[in-house]
Amino acid sequence: MPKTRRVLRNVVAAAIGLPLVTALAALLYFATIASNDRDTALAEQQHSFEVIVLANRLDASIAKSETTLARYVISLDPDIGRLFQSQWRSASAELDALVFATRRSSWQKDAINGLRDAFVDRGKMLSEIGLRTTYDQKLGALAQFHQAGKAENLKAINARLDAIIRAENARLAERSTAANLAGARSERVSRTYMLIGLVILVGALCAAWAAMSAWADRRNARRLADAEMVRADRLEAAVTARTAELRDANARLKQEAAERAAAEESLRQMQKMEAVGQLTGGIAHDFNNMLAVVSGGLELARRKLHEDPANAQRHIDNAMEGANRASALTRRLLAFARAEPLLPAPTDPDALIRDMSDLIDRTIGDQITVTIDTGASGWAIFVDRHQLENAILNLCVNARDAMDGRGTLTIATAQATLAEHEIGECAGGDYICLTVKDSGCGMDADVLQRVFEPFFTTKPVGQGTGLGLSQIFGFVRQCDGEIRILSTPGEGTQVDLFLPRKHMTAQQAATMAATQDIVETTDLPPTRILVVEDDPRVLSQSMDAIAELGHLPIACPHASEAAAMLERHGDVGLIVSDVLMPGMTGPEMIASLPDAYRAVPVLFVTGYAGDIDNATMFEGHQVLRKPYTLAILARAISDAIKAGPDLPSAPHQTETAQAAE
Repeated sequence: MPKTRRVLRNVVAAAIGLPLVTALAALLYFATIASNDRDTALAEQQHSFEVIVLANRLDASIAKSETTLARYVISLDPDIGRLFQSQWRSASAELDALVFATRRSSWQKDAINGLRDAFVDRGKMLSEIGLRTTYDQKLGALAQFHQAGKAENLKAINARLDAIIRAENARLAERSTAANLAGARSERVSRTYMLIGLVILVGALCAAWAAMSAWADRRNARRLADAEMVRADRLEAAVTARTAELRDANARLKQEAAERAAAEESLRQMQKMEAVGQLTGGIAHDFNNMLAVVSGGLELARRKLHEDPANAQRHIDNAMEGANRASALTRRLLAFARAEPLLPAPTDPDALIRDMSDLIDRTIGDQITVTIDTGASGWAIFVDRHQLENAILNLCVNARDAMDGRGTLTIATAQATLAEHEIGECAGGDYICLTVKDSGCGMDADVLQRVFEPFFTTKPVGQGTGLGLSQIFGFVRQCDGEIRILSTPGEGTQVDLFLPRKHMTAQQAATMAATQDIVETTDLPPTRILVVEDDPRVLSQSMDAIAELGHLPIACPHASEAAAMLERHGDVGLIVSDVLMPGMTGPEMIASLPDAYRAVPVLFVTGYAGDIDNATMFEGHQVLRKPYTLAILARAISDAIKAGPDLPSAPHQTETAQAAE
């Protein structure tokens, strides 16, 4: 009987214990799964927070480095430039950290790849701005920095960072939901275990030890759950605090961006005023010198006109040269300010230098020995001849000043075949190397770094504008060439202009070699010409010049009287009109004429280069620039009359005015 009772008890214990053990095992298994799910969700939440922090830190580093670059462009301080490079490398390291952190996040792959591409493109653009600043192209660097603020790569970087943060925030929300679900599952398991334990306790006292053990396990599980809840609450509070910090940081970044934009605008205005102040003194000095040559030459010519005609002619030639120099200076300034297009043509550099030898001798004085070594050997270049002459003359004047009026000046041409980027940024191919070398004082490294900066000059106040080398630099770059300066203090300076070779046919070479003399006559019969000009002195001079060419001029002092005078003189074969006049401009006057006079050829005359930029206002008529000579006027009248009513599609700008200079 005891044995039977013992067996029965064992059976009852087994019948109760086995379900209890099974239930306990199941509950422990599900509790472990729930705890693992919670740990996984929390770890993924922490990963999302790290990605968001890295993205915001990268955004701040990019903004900080660009602010440093702006300071570098403004101050030209090399230390600030190195600080920018260091900060940009730090931003690159933070980008690598962000890429590493999201290496297993397939949903971030496209955004990360786009961010990396935009960052690399942005780095190239900012490096180019820094390089321009390093070579003291301050205005160009400022302009490019301003454009960089609107660049697509900056927008792409901001968009990609926003996309990464939004994706992580969405993922964070999903992971928070998963953590809450895991906690809920853990709670459900605990409640189930409690119910089973109560049933077992009520059903069998013999399983008390198992119930006590299960109660202890349940207490431990609850303690763990409470700890997890506290941990989750702390984590949520940390996330809230970090979110507030990020919001504050974003507000500060926006404020800094607004302040930077205001500083850039203020800087641009300061630079405009500085440029005007620097330009006034030097240009006034140059113009006064040229006007002194003109007025003095004319006064001396008037005194010598009757007693010594030959000497009077020399003074008149000097006055004409001074006037042409003043006109050339005006055109160079306008070209520098407005990026005026060049008028290129095939040019023999050897012939050009030989033709300029007399002008160079007169310009630099008798105390300087000039050596010319032409070695182009028939190679041609495709350049604006007038601009190239100005570049050579500017280099010769700089050499004269560097030698203090005494020394040796060498002007040479040579053939050169360059590899790509062998000299600066030039492409590979054949080049003409035009060299101007002096035996002057030379330049140190600091001056060499700034020689191409507009308005920079080492000459005393009033003896230079600082525009010469900057204009030469712009001219050579427009010709797809390159410029190199070699200089040592005390040993002189050598300037090399590399201009691309122009390959020509035999006929083109013969045309280039032929010289065409401009005569002060036309091949047309006398023509009645209506001259519309509001300035009485200019009108009188224009009437005399047209009459000297054999034509019949008619004076029209007001644009409003043109139609009546055309009706009074029915045989007018050409209208010569100024562009800017009070009340009505020249183009407006031509547009208002009756249809009966629309076929009369028109020649516009202007002294403002900006007028020519707006080609549509001239309706395809000829345009002549002031000042001009009789030969240029004769050619312009002939071309305008021959063009007749079949007008070209764009106004023709008379190029002989530049050749005459």
